[in-house]
Amino acid sequence: MSVKILIKRTVPDICVEGLDLLLRRMRSVCLMQPGYVSGQTLRRMDKPGEFLVISTWESLKDWENWFNSAARNEIQNEIDHLLGEETRFEIYS
Repeated sequence: MSVKILIKRTVPDICVEGLDLLLRRMRSVCLMQPGYVSGQTLRRMDKPGEFLVISTWESLKDWENWFNSAARNEIQNEIDHLLGEETRFEIYS
């Protein structure tokens, strides 16, 4: 069963460009992961500092493998450091 992961971040204006670069890097690594289906990045219209990434995976196990990978964690740590807070993840099926 496929799963969708909602990844939510609050981004100060001065960090938008840096976040964009990190998300592109994350996506390029993610594309090579088994079970990855698709991803979409959205910027909230009524609250410009809020971003939502919708990531689709073939299974929960595929997502968990990616989530626990060293490659993802390295980039994720850079993102959280840039933003000054932890990214929020929600899993749906």
